[in-house]
Amino acid sequence: MYEPTVARLTYRALLGRRRAAILFVLPALLIVIASAVRLLTGADDQIASDVLGGFAMATMVPLIGVIAGTGAIGPEIDDGSIVYLLAKPVKRPTIIFTKLIVAIAVTMAFSAIPTFIAGLILNGNGGQIAIAYTVAALVASIAYSAMFLLLGTVTRHAVVFGLVYALVWETLFGSLVPGARTLSVQQWALSVAERIGVNGTITSDVALPTAAVLLAAVTVAAAWYAGQKLRTLTLAGEA
Repeated sequence: MYEPTVARLTYRALLGRRRAAILFVLPALLIVIASAVRLLTGADDQIASDVLGGFAMATMVPLIGVIAGTGAIGPEIDDGSIVYLLAKPVKRPTIIFTKLIVAIAVTMAFSAIPTFIAGLILNGNGGQIAIAYTVAALVASIAYSAMFLLLGTVTRHAVVFGLVYALVWETLFGSLVPGARTLSVQQWALSVAERIGVNGTITSDVALPTAAVLLAAVTVAAAWYAGQKLRTLTLAGEA
């Protein structure tokens, strides 16, 4: 199911000079913010949770997911180079699975690692906050990667739609409209963090069993449908 050649080409596309620069901006900003907050306020569990929840989970992780998920396949479809990949003797589900693994790995690396570092800077992992948000970032990375990979296969405007979801739905509606939080990857991931945290500073509007089911369902459904769309694209190209 995993094709090394496809993975290498996808990594090269995602970590090229231009995209890598974009991927580094948000993690670097998180570290700067965490350092400044620590200098100004000292170690405080609630402030640490607010920074990691308000910036890392609400903004950084979904945006990195947009870049990695859509970038894993969208540009190849847009410029037509996907035809050369599909002409290779590689099964279509294998292509999607491999690109999903790469997108997940990149999203995790650029979101979970800086989240953990920022958590250590903010309060030295007091209340297990750094670990809790790191695990939440890892979990969210999987769902975001699958969702945005799917977007990359169904529309040429995947980045735009991804940004709308990340910035409008997750950040704006997710914080203002209670009902919208149930359909938020951020809240599902925070449910996992809430279970790990020990001092009550991390909360989620979604119960952990529900969050786990929704995370798994969205990831599997998005990956499956992306495979179906890729199959349709191949057949259209062959016709």
